[in-house]
Formats: sequence, structure tokens, C-alpha cells
Amino acid sequence: MTSVTLWGVRGSLATPGPETARWGGNTSCVEILGARGTRLVLDAGTGIRRLGNRLPGDLPRVDVLLTHLHLDHIQGLGFFAPLYRADAEVHVWGPASITQTLRTRLARYLSPPLFPVHLRDLPCQLHLHEVPAGEAQIGEFRVQAALVCHPGPTVGYRIEGPDGVLTYLPDHEPVLGRGALERDPAWVSGHDLAREADLLLHDAQYTRSEYEAHVGWGHSRMDDALAFAGLCKVRRLVPFHHAPDHNDDELDGLLAAADAAGPPCPLLAGREGTTFQI
Repeated sequence: MTSVTLWGVRGSLATPGPETARWGGNTSCVEILGARGTRLVLDAGTGIRRLGNRLPGDLPRVDVLLTHLHLDHIQGLGFFAPLYRADAEVHVWGPASITQTLRTRLARYLSPPLFPVHLRDLPCQLHLHEVPAGEAQIGEFRVQAALVCHPGPTVGYRIEGPDGVLTYLPDHEPVLGRGALERDPAWVSGHDLAREADLLLHDAQYTRSEYEAHVGWGHSRMDDALAFAGLCKVRRLVPFHHAPDHNDDELDGLLAAADAAGPPCPLLAGREGTTFQI
């Protein structure tokens, strides 16, 4: 089986504290571990620090797949333990911009004054790969990246393995102010990535009323996540990238209301520390 573990589920800003203890306050980071030992890390939010500290010391290779370079998705990268092991082979995948390479973009963060260690000085065997660039085979997984609707160069990932398909869309606005999702899949951002996925982790940052003030910010209402899952005919949905202002009780209520509304597929709680199987 393939296991999927949530190490960070919050969007925009880490929010540790008693009011977020049950759902978690770390920003986006998801670990995928295949039956044959291939390990993928989706995004490098603050949750990646705890993950890195728990990885085996003899880990030969790890691949970090970044959706984009907004701070909440890379803030933990400099604290990822394998980066400081000379025997570790670390592959980082992520989007370049129109004017800058992925290396240049990451070096702006991993350098003073924002961070004390330069990207070029990391002792690991570091390999950088720019996406989207067709499909890539990483161990037992076939990985596809495609640009999705979110400010700045942002991709989503479709990860196909022997046990099934996972789609990861933590920052995504498929509706973009239209009020409802397009019925024609050809016009829906991210559809090909999520089509008939066994497990979909999708942006559900806003309530219906909150979205009205945040059109174009690149995030979804819970309603949008449900409609998108239905259009793509996914088998299970994990609402993800929770708003920093939503406490545990509010997230309990949002998930319960969505479940009571008759979702198009089973809903799974996107709580930090949860592990799913594919």
C-alpha cells in the first residue's frame, strides 16, 4: 500500500496554539511513502521540519515537490534535516518564473538576510528540477505537474503509483469569481490532474461568505472543492489548506456541514498527523 501522511495542513500562515491543536497549525507538507520505499514530500511548509527529523538516517533519496514558492509553502525548507547530510540525495522539483530559474528563486529565500545558510552551501547532494516539464518517473511513482489557477507560477501534481492515484491541489481557484464551476471540464483548471483520482487533497480555505472578499486570491470555498471533486469523479476528498483564522471548532463545523450536504464522494478530515492509505 501507499501511505499519505499530513505533516502540515494550514494555509497562508502557521498558526500554532490551543485553538488549532486538534487540526494542526503547520503549513502545507504531505509525505507519500510507496510500498517499495519511494518517498515524496509535497511542499515544504513548516510541517516539513518534524517530518525531516523523523526520517531514517540511512535514507538514500528524498524528492520534494513544490507547488509554488509562496512563503507558506517553502518556509520550512531550510529546516529539512536531509539538506544537511552529505550522504543524502535530495531532489527539489518546482516552478521557475518567466525571468528566473528555480535555483535563482530558491536562492532568494535560502540566503541572508532571510536565512543564514546559502542554497549553494548545503552539504547534501542537491538536484533541482523545473516543472511543469511533462511526466517524470520517481521510483514507483509517475508524476505529472501542470499549471493551475493561483497567483504566480503554481502547479498541481498528479501522482500515479501501483496502488492508485493521488492529486495534490493545495492552492487552487477553479471557479475564479464565476459563482459556479464550469460544466465543461476542458475549461476547468486542474481537471486533468484530478480526473478519477483515488485521493484528492484540495484547497478549501474559505467559507462562502469569505470568498466574496477574496476573489482572485487563488483559493477555494468548501463548496468549490466539493463541486470540483464531483466534476472530476474523484473517489475521496481531503479538504486542505485551512485558513489561519479557522479554529478547530470552526473546521469541525465546516466539515460536518459539507458532509451533511451530500458530498459527491466520501470526505476525509484534513488533520495534521493523519495517515491515509491508497
